[in-house]
Amino acid sequence: MSSRNVGIVLVHGAWADGSGWAKVIAPLAAAGFSVSAAPLPLTSFAEDVAALERTLERAEGPVILVGHAYAGAVIAAVSSEKVKALVYVAALAPEEGETVADVFYRGEPHPQAPKLAPDGHGLIYLPREAIATAFAQNAEADELAVLAASQRPISPACITVPVGRPLWKDRATWFLIAEEDRMILVDNQRFMAARMKAKQRSVRADHMPMVTAPAAVIDVIREAATTL
Repeated sequence: MSSRNVGIVLVHGAWADGSGWAKVIAPLAAAGFSVSAAPLPLTSFAEDVAALERTLERAEGPVILVGHAYAGAVIAAVSSEKVKALVYVAALAPEEGETVADVFYRGEPHPQAPKLAPDGHGLIYLPREAIATAFAQNAEADELAVLAASQRPISPACITVPVGRPLWKDRATWFLIAEEDRMILVDNQRFMAARMKAKQRSVRADHMPMVTAPAAVIDVIREAATTL
């Protein structure tokens, strides 16, 4: 299928927004794909799924849904028939009945992983120093500045709700494993990818490969597109 007939919807995770996909959006758009970056409010799991469904309503043609980190759970909870394939980028993939927290905290954390807790408003922020030590340790100084400035908090209501039957059981699925991830350990990513029976690809990258290894992210999305 021609790239001009395929929509790519990119979905950010916690502590991020659509700007994190900039290095992926531009090349895909130049190749003729219809690309959008869905904004998640990060206020509750149900509200995030509803926000993504609204983005999908505006999409035309078959869609490849791409989720990073927390958004892996969100992309698997939509019901739109437009979605023909899923791409997980260092993402979380809870099984039916599990919560995002269940899979995020599976196994021992990396020694440099930040300790996370809600603030006085009940929101979870990433400690600023963790952006350079665990979130995107391979990023350049200017990239780290953007990530820090655009950080958005996540509510515990996003990660404590058991999910329903995930869409990855019914769609072709790819999983890009970030081998140097300090937020979601590589063994955890491999466990989820194998459980999903996803087509596994890997890259020597930190938790933000769309920033620090965008070519690998683009390659896996384009591979998924060739199957539509």
